[in-house]
Amino acid sequence: MIDGVKVIDLKQIKDDRGWLMEIFRVSTTGLNPKQVYLSVVKEGIVKDKDKFHCHEKQWDMFCCVKGKVKLVLIDKREDSPTKGNFMEFVVGDDNFKLIVYPPGILHAFKGLKGDSYIVNCVTEEYNKENPDELRVENKFYDWDKEEIIK
Repeated sequence: MIDGVKVIDLKQIKDDRGWLMEIFRVSTTGLNPKQVYLSVVKEGIVKDKDKFHCHEKQWDMFCCVKGKVKLVLIDKREDSPTKGNFMEFVVGDDNFKLIVYPPGILHAFKGLKGDSYIVNCVTEEYNKENPDELRVENKFYDWDKEEIIK
């Protein structure tokens, strides 16, 4: 477990026309997103393989809505009671979740099934001139073996 991370099960409401799924509610997360974006990752590709990244101010609310991905979170916050802890999630088709994680949590993800579509709601708008982003060399996770490096 990582302090501050919340995992919310998402339910599909299906009928003969298709399906609907609520991804985000302020009442569930207590957060107000300032930006929502879609990211696509191809099968076998790792976003941030060589350098995990985190944010100083931004909370992320991550959901794979098509395909399947493996998301890895690492708590590197100096003042955290769970510093050094890892969390791994396989989410997407047949396992829809909203993964909410606070600033200071290193993260990266790998596409596992076709083109995977990720919707991310974030609490800060992206600022091209001064991005809220810290990249850290990956000495934590072996994406080829899909295991934590000890």
